[in-house]
Amino acid sequence: MTDDVTRGGGPPRRPRWRGRSAPFPGPGPGPGNAGERPRHPWVSSLVVAVVQVVGSTAASHNAAGRVTLDHFGYALLLAGPVLLLWRHRAPVAVAAAVSAVTLVYVAAGYPYGPVFLSIVAAYFTAVAAGRRRAVLVVAGALYTAYLLITMWLYRWLPPAGDKAASWAQVSGAAAWLLAILAVAELWRLRREQFVRERRERAEAERRRADEERLRIARELHDVLAHSISVINVQAGVALALMDERPEQARQALTTIKAASKEALGEVRQVLGTLRGPGEAPRSPAPGLDRLPELLEQAAGAGLAVDITRDGRAGALPPGVDLAAFRIVQEALTNVIRHSGSRTARIRVTRRGDAVELRVDDDGPATTGTDHAHDSGGGGNGLLGMRERAAALGGTVEAGPRADGGFRVLALLPLTAGAAAASAPDKENP
Repeated sequence: MTDDVTRGGGPPRRPRWRGRSAPFPGPGPGPGNAGERPRHPWVSSLVVAVVQVVGSTAASHNAAGRVTLDHFGYALLLAGPVLLLWRHRAPVAVAAAVSAVTLVYVAAGYPYGPVFLSIVAAYFTAVAAGRRRAVLVVAGALYTAYLLITMWLYRWLPPAGDKAASWAQVSGAAAWLLAILAVAELWRLRREQFVRERRERAEAERRRADEERLRIARELHDVLAHSISVINVQAGVALALMDERPEQARQALTTIKAASKEALGEVRQVLGTLRGPGEAPRSPAPGLDRLPELLEQAAGAGLAVDITRDGRAGALPPGVDLAAFRIVQEALTNVIRHSGSRTARIRVTRRGDAVELRVDDDGPATTGTDHAHDSGGGGNGLLGMRERAAALGGTVEAGPRADGGFRVLALLPLTAGAAAASAPDKENP
């Protein structure tokens, strides 16, 4: 069992520190890596120790009237950096301890220098961990003790003959302390913003991956549903005519072979989107220019299709062209699967800012509730059509006509498709 479970009815134990990193306490992430931190910040603590010792030693040579650094003074200079090793585990306690060590150094009359660098590091860490109120209390106590030492207790503290601090020195110390707290808060906000932006980028990448998986699934559904419907119809014809009319059965089997080959090619094309980046597409994305192939497949399944084009000619944006082809393909698949009619009519009307697709059959429905269910929007095929149209800002309406039969009406705006055309082709990135 893990260390944080309750053993023997007692309180839960805190998890032990294992490895080189552990979760960073508090709402903020650990330094260097969001959500993680080094076990002990050795490098930064060592740098602070070197700066404090070297800087204070240099300052002692020019600090007339102050106590010369001795073993106790150097111990105090090193005590702060040593305490900083635990600043990520107990930021407030370390900030208070470092403040106390610094006050002892000042009260002992040693020369001023970079001894306050430990305070800067401790306060920054505590504020970054979200302990702002506690840090304000510690800073207030530090400043109050500093006032007592420099304005009153200096009479009984070394060095002998020391004078009270001027109001300029006291005000400067207050400004310095406030500046540390303000910069620490700004640093905390900036780091939280960085972590938030990185989290949002990760979520956006996950959403794009989910959308890509959905797109590939929709493509595979459209390809396989149409081809398998054709194969199913032709297989039934071949079985029925194999003994009585072998030539027609042979023709049906030929249609099955062609449909399966076409399906495999389109499946390879769709799965080709999973290739590594930088590879050139092996074939263009399907569009309305491939309607003759679609009509030929439908004819092989026993469905006669009449197509009419209205409006001005010209190539459609790639996204609109692909969506239009898939919508027509799925509409014909529904006719083959669900309608008793062996004829269908396609009308493609292109206006200035949109293309309209209309697919009609005269029915009646052969699958009863299935076709009615699809007309209500519950079928996967019609749902896929609506999703394709909605992705381009368009609409798809499907349902029985007043005079019988069934109609699919799609309206796809060209403006959204033109914007999509400037981006990498989703079918063949």
